[in-house]
Amino acid sequence: MDKDLQSIQETRELLRQAKQAQRTLAGMSQEQLDKITAAIAAAAGEHARRLADMAVEETGFGKKEDKELKNRFAATTLYEAIRDEKTHGILAENREKRTIDIGVPVGIVAGLVPSTNPTSTVIYKSMICMKAGNPIIFSPHPSAVNCILETVNVVRRAAEGAGAPAGSISCITTPTLEATNALMRHDDTRLILATGGGAMVKAAYSSGTPAIGVGAGNGPAYIHHTADVRLAVKRILDSKTFDNGTICASEQSIICDDDMVPAVKAEMERQGAYFLDDEEREKLGRFILRANGTMNPEIVGRSVKTIANLAGLEKVPATARVLVAKETGVGRGHPYSNEKLGPILAFYTAENYEKVCEKVCEILHY
Repeated sequence: MDKDLQSIQETRELLRQAKQAQRTLAGMSQEQLDKITAAIAAAAGEHARRLADMAVEETGFGKKEDKELKNRFAATTLYEAIRDEKTHGILAENREKRTIDIGVPVGIVAGLVPSTNPTSTVIYKSMICMKAGNPIIFSPHPSAVNCILETVNVVRRAAEGAGAPAGSISCITTPTLEATNALMRHDDTRLILATGGGAMVKAAYSSGTPAIGVGAGNGPAYIHHTADVRLAVKRILDSKTFDNGTICASEQSIICDDDMVPAVKAEMERQGAYFLDDEEREKLGRFILRANGTMNPEIVGRSVKTIANLAGLEKVPATARVLVAKETGVGRGHPYSNEKLGPILAFYTAENYEKVCEKVCEILHY
């Protein structure tokens, strides 16, 4: 059977099962839904390291210890944050305004999962959907399908063991673009939770189904003259190097006033930043983007050493934590102004606070 046809048929069957599960979930009490959510959190915490190992081994992205932390953050910190929230039945009543807020399930949710954060994404989307009584069908990124399927199995078994009906949590096993589109556009799909690249998020927003999307990030960090430079640099580098830069919310550039450059650069170098010379900057700049202007997947989640070897940078020391390139412009022709899901930072300077703000706005709009 044709792969696309097979995947579409599988998706339709998952939707049928999810619709049956939806009826049961809709009749559950808050206590029952909370019990299911707690079971998912416990199981995800128990398997956090194993799933992290699988993710790194399959995708080659990031660090096992950081992937484990992300899994535990989803399983424990997120759970603690939502544990006592009420999602079902009467949530609030305002007698003066004569209004009542009532929580009801939205229906079947499509969960799109990226390759950069595959296991933690499944954990938290499963928990928030079960907390509110919504079945979820995952569409996995093809390069992370095995670790995603295993995570789905872990949370599904835990949920069903706590009383969730079969079909509450499921996953497309043969991911194709056609299957994902069929899932997003189906009449029974009521909401899309889309995490991934810009094209995928745009497709979710264009599907005709309500969608919440998290796509590319390109956050600049301004180190003001009043800042504790040592601490600011530490936090930026810790953020940018966590899981080898696979989190889209991590900093993509540092910017400071011209008169702050000596102090900021010296502190960055002291903490493991390697500033590229002009030749290295040009060489890496040609490598981090593909011909069509999109990010080269070979830099995603890789270590400094791996990126340096792939780009032919021979002088990068083994102690380097992050590669830094001086940048002046923003947009096409300025590769370091893009999102870079690896330990690579752009370094901007400007004459004063007003000029810095203008540059920051330019980066964010791009």
